[in-house]
Amino acid sequence: MNRQVTALLKKDLLLELRQQHTFYGILLYIASTVFVLYLSLPGSPEANTWNSLFWVIQLFVCVNTVAKSFLQESRGRMLYFYSIASPVEFILAKLLFNVVLMLVMSLVSLALFYIFLDNPVANGLQFTGIVLLGGISISLVFTLMSAIAARAQQNAALIAILGFPVILPQLLLLMRLSKAAFSEVFREGAVLQLAGLISLLDLLVIALAAILFPYLWKD
Repeated sequence: MNRQVTALLKKDLLLELRQQHTFYGILLYIASTVFVLYLSLPGSPEANTWNSLFWVIQLFVCVNTVAKSFLQESRGRMLYFYSIASPVEFILAKLLFNVVLMLVMSLVSLALFYIFLDNPVANGLQFTGIVLLGGISISLVFTLMSAIAARAQQNAALIAILGFPVILPQLLLLMRLSKAAFSEVFREGAVLQLAGLISLLDLLVIALAAILFPYLWKD
C-alpha cells in the first residue's frame, strides 16, 4: 500500500472519528433493528430463519454504512484529491475504509444476534469467518455503486437500484456458505469452493472499480 492510499485511508478514518454521530447512528440502527426482531419473533427462530434474517440485516446495514462514501465528498474536495492522488489510489482507499467499517458493523451485528436471538450456530468460529468474508464482499459492491451514484447528480437512490441486482448472487452464495456453520452436511470441498468463488467475485469487483473509476473521476 503506497503513501497516497495510506494518507487517504487515514483521512477517512479521522473524519469518521470526528463525525461520531454518523457511526453511532448506524450502531443505533443495528441495535434497534435486532431488538425489533427480538420482540416480533415468538421464541427462538430456527436456524434457517436466523441465517436469512442475519444476512438481510447485513445488506441494509451496508447500504446505510457505505452510501455516504462518495455522496459526502464535495466537488471542491474531489478536485483537491484529483491533484494529489490518482483515481486508482483514491478508489482503493475508499474500498479499504469501507471494508474496515463494514467488518466492525458485521461483528456488532453478530454479537447482537447472539444476545437477542440466541445462538443456533454449531461452529461459531467458522460462521464468524464467513460473516467477515460477507462483510468484505457486500462493502466492495456498494462502494462501487456509491461511486457511480455520486456522479449521477448525487442520487443516493441509485445505490440501491444498481446495487441490489449485483449483490444478490453474492448474498445467495453467502447464505448457502453460512449453512455449513449450522451443521448442514456439505460434500467435501464444497465450503472451500463457495468461499473461493466469493473471493473471486470480490477480486472482480476490485478490478472493475480500478478500471471504471478513472472514467468517473474525469467527469
